[in-house]
Parts: sequence; structure tokens; C-alpha cells
Amino acid sequence: MEIRPVAYFVSPLKTKFGIPRQSGICSELRGKIVFAPEYRNPDAVRGLEEFDYLWLVWEFSANARNTREWSPTVRPPRLGGNERLGVFATRSPFRPNPLGLSSAKIESIELDSEDGPVINVLGADLMDGTPIYDIKPYITYSDSHPEARSGFVDQNSWKTLEVVIPEELLSRVKSKSALVQVLSQDPRPQYHDDPDRIYGMEYDGMDVRFKVSGEVLTVVEIV
Repeated sequence: MEIRPVAYFVSPLKTKFGIPRQSGICSELRGKIVFAPEYRNPDAVRGLEEFDYLWLVWEFSANARNTREWSPTVRPPRLGGNERLGVFATRSPFRPNPLGLSSAKIESIELDSEDGPVINVLGADLMDGTPIYDIKPYITYSDSHPEARSGFVDQNSWKTLEVVIPEELLSRVKSKSALVQVLSQDPRPQYHDDPDRIYGMEYDGMDVRFKVSGEVLTVVEIV
């Protein structure tokens, strides 16, 4: 089967560093789905405005690793990066086929945009420029299973950080609440724990630099 992108994602997050580890956990993070020229037909999204969420099938396009050399086990970040599980029991980006699946909230649909139609979404965990191969509506009666078990995720809750941003730095940021949500998820690799190290994360055209000590992340500079 040959597949090609129908759209590309536009996000304030330009690199893998800082991307939410799951869709929905940064509910105020905005993004855009911009269709490839051959799919820019308003009829293709007719009826989508009646749904609140959609599914995106996309590619882990920033992975440098050759997926032909796949590993049957991976180290999930939620387990601290120390324990191995089967790749098909995780959502690791390193898979035999580098495909991701995410649900996102539909904020609005622009039909009259020059790149239209454009779908504005909230909470997607896609990097800027990510190729999207398919879009499907989220259907509650078949897609929602709140009573379902979630394996190792149920036993290992993800702890968020307290985020401290000095007011003089925060005033430079447009989407403040979204940035705080992203930082609270602790963008650092799980094996990093140096309170003196300064990390940099590209966000909305800015370099956000921060330190982490214990459960507190402090932004020290925004360039």
C-alpha cells in the first residue's frame, strides 16, 4: 500500500523537545491542520463541524532511527526509561511503521482561508510540520471506553511540575497557559536530574530556557 500525506500540522513546537507525551494532556495547546494543495476542497470536511473531536493518523517524521531495524522492546518514559516492555504494549515512537494516532479537540474550521479548509485544534501532540495521513471523526459510543484497564499506565501516574515564570518574561508570551501546560509535563529526558542544568525549548519562535529542581520548573530566560 502506498500512502501520502493529506495534510500537515502547524504548531508552536518546532522540535521534538517539549512535545506532549500524549494528546489531550495540554488541552490549551493550539495547532492547525493545513491540507496539501490537492486535498484543499471544502467538501472533504463537510459535516465535520458537527463533531467535537477527531482522530489523526500521522508520521513520526522526526525520528532519525531506521525503522527497518526495529526493536521488539522499548523503554516507556512513564516507567522512568529503565524498564522494557513490548513495543506493541506501548505508544513509543520507535515502531516497525512510524505511525502515530492522536485525538484532538476541534476548535474551529476555516472554510474561507487562503489555505482552506483549515482545521484549528486543541491538545494535539504533533510537532510542527508533521505529515498527516488521515483524519477521522471521534465517535463517543465506539471510541470511548472509560472503564477499560490501561496496563502499566494505571500503576504509574505521571507527576506534573510546578511552573514558575517571572512576570517580566511571561509578558512576552502570547499563549501563556499553553506554555505553562507544556512545561508542567517536564520536557526533559527521564534520566536527566541536574538542578543546575539549563534546558532550552523552542516555542512559538522563542527559545524558552529553564531549570528544574525537585518538583519546580523555573523559566530563567526567554529569547
